Amino acid sequence: FSNFGSGTLQGASSYFSQFCTIDPVGIVNELQLLLKKGVEPKLFIDAKCPVTTPYDIRYNQENHLHGTCGVGVGDTINREENHYSLTFGDLFYPWVLETRLALIKNFYQSCTEVSLDDFLDCCKIITNSNFIEKSSGVPEGNYSDYIYEGSQGLLLDQKYGFFPYVTRSNTGSINPAILSDNKKLEIYVITRAYQTRHGKGPMSNEFLPHNISINPLETNITNRFQGNFRRALLDLTLIEYAINRDDIIRTTHDKHLVITCMDHIIGEYRFSWQGEIIYCNNEFDFTQNVAQLLGFNSVYTSASDDGDKIKRLFFMDNSGK
Repeated sequence: FSNFGSGTLQGASSYFSQFCTIDPVGIVNELQLLLKKGVEPKLFIDAKCPVTTPYDIRYNQENHLHGTCGVGVGDTINREENHYSLTFGDLFYPWVLETRLALIKNFYQSCTEVSLDDFLDCCKIITNSNFIEKSSGVPEGNYSDYIYEGSQGLLLDQKYGFFPYVTRSNTGSINPAILSDNKKLEIYVITRAYQTRHGKGPMSNEFLPHNISINPLETNITNRFQGNFRRALLDLTLIEYAINRDDIIRTTHDKHLVITCMDHIIGEYRFSWQGEIIYCNNEFDFTQNVAQLLGFNSVYTSASDDGDKIKRLFFMDNSGK
């Protein structure tokens, strides 16, 4: 689910808004895998979506000074801001696509030896696919709900993260608010039961000893582009800070807390709060303390070995009962 929404297997359609970058090669690889599994997905892509090219990816991988996924997202946005634009709508006009790619090649003068064959093949597959449709905004149809999925953690937001160790996007509620025309949003704030960071950048609690287990199915593994996958005790003060930086999350009353990876902290039920370590007796005690300190009444938890199951742990009213 890097390119299709996580509701795809439940029959939900996906939508890339103008705030997203798209990778044609990644989309086609995932589409073909879904089709092999007998899943026929539907993906709407806004015509204004910036398109990541092989030039962006190559430059990204060779110049990642601050840590990166190595897939060219930040450099795609940087190129767009420098007016060397390529958007999804351009893919439907061959001469426009060819011309813009030539200009982008000149923009990246150090990345001239890049093959475009796979990229161009995937662009052609996408523009002729029955499963992918160009959109000029949020698709309208017989949809009961719209789910807006965040792409990164709140403290990787380009405006209130720790620059330069951020992503080139708004990761909080501002984009969903715009897309929903400022309709009331039901918000789920999601965290692991511990703190993680991939690659370079500041990380609290990193030098405190812990026994957090390593997930054998972890997908965020150490790699040559992102660097080390780092883990530490959960820092509730940082979560509170991130929530307070986001105006909509801070002020809405219709918000819920989700704590994942509970099975990784067996015997490690502790976290930090305002510089102190808070020790808890068990999973319930841990969850209750986290929820109360952060001011959440509704809490969900999950564990990696639960499969598709999410359990609702408890619900507290405003009196704390």
